[in-house]
Amino acid sequence: MSTRPDAERKAILSWALYDWGNSAFALLVVSVFFPVFLKQYWTATSDVTYSTLLLGIANAVAAILVAVVAPVAGAMADRHGTKKRSLAACAAVAICATAALALVGRGNVALALTLFVVASIGFAASNIFYDALLPDVAGSRPLHSISALGFGLGYLGGGLLFAATVAATVWPAHLGLADSSQAIRLSFLAVAVWWAVFTLPLLLNVREDRVGIKAPLGHLAAGMLVRLRTAFRELRSRRAVWIFLLAYWCYIDGVTTMARMAVDYGMDLGFKPADLVTALLVTQFIGFPASLLLGYFGDRIGAKPVLYAGVAAYGLAAIWSFRMTELWEFYALAATIGLVQGGVQALSRSYYTQLFPAGRAGEFFGFFNMSGRLAAVLGPAVVGVVTATTGNPRLSLLAILLFFLAGAGLLSFVDDDDGAP
Repeated sequence: MSTRPDAERKAILSWALYDWGNSAFALLVVSVFFPVFLKQYWTATSDVTYSTLLLGIANAVAAILVAVVAPVAGAMADRHGTKKRSLAACAAVAICATAALALVGRGNVALALTLFVVASIGFAASNIFYDALLPDVAGSRPLHSISALGFGLGYLGGGLLFAATVAATVWPAHLGLADSSQAIRLSFLAVAVWWAVFTLPLLLNVREDRVGIKAPLGHLAAGMLVRLRTAFRELRSRRAVWIFLLAYWCYIDGVTTMARMAVDYGMDLGFKPADLVTALLVTQFIGFPASLLLGYFGDRIGAKPVLYAGVAAYGLAAIWSFRMTELWEFYALAATIGLVQGGVQALSRSYYTQLFPAGRAGEFFGFFNMSGRLAAVLGPAVVGVVTATTGNPRLSLLAILLFFLAGAGLLSFVDDDDGAP
């Protein structure tokens, strides 16, 4: 018979396994295979900078649409006790769109971009409710370590599937595939299946605090504007929250942009896709233990010192990327980012959890994800526009560096004592 601690550990692991599953989309689709296929298959006859512009615009459109609905969606999930159901619905849409990418033919760039935007929206929206479940899962246990466990397993799970799909693209004949293009197509389907399978433990084993109320759909729609106005009024009254969100918006813009545009940037510099993919594998497998370690340090010395160190490492990486010329430098940068990426993301999430009142996780994580999505608008758009207008992708990295500096500066104004008990 299971004891309560056993059930709690099972719930924590089940919650973290969602990161194991959906991180495959963030890595394989967003960071690697979609940019590669967009450049080499769907826009193969166009200039290389054209695909960079399209990729930046697609990421920006998806981010804007999520940002618009995130606070209301989170608040309504709190009010009606539907965080798990909302996560399941958003994930299902994203999973189906991801699988459909395998069917898009050569040159059909409009359909490819549409499916990518839909999948990206579903991915980001599901993370609102996933993040909002963290307080329910953690209870009285250390927040930073549990948040880091999610990101750590995300790196490991995404990395394992990534390694398998990379092997398929390098040696397609060994698997009975025609060529690497067919392997990439099947990787979209593999991501969808992987994501769906590892969503199930969360749906089965995580118990949501169901304090919400039931209401007809018409009543929900009628209350959206009222709820949005109330949510923004609440946000303005909590200084620590909105200053942190501004800081997070700045530095996560740089984090997101470097992750989403790294492969595209490396290809613009003339590096081979296979070498870039190998470098990202380095990031994934370093990221697993590094995330857990930084979560441990977050519980011991506090989240802010760890966040400062991580943002500083990213700033140095941006400077290094600006002057990068050799492939070994890309590998070194991948290793450096692997050491801090998961920790920055995990501790941002868990630190933010300490700044708002209990029972409001969906609403406040709506703002958190809105900030993250708005960050995903500006950074990729800057990279795409600067690269397309100047023909020099290096220049966009100077703007990214400014985001890290601004984020660290704003973070210093966040007073932990202003947070909710």
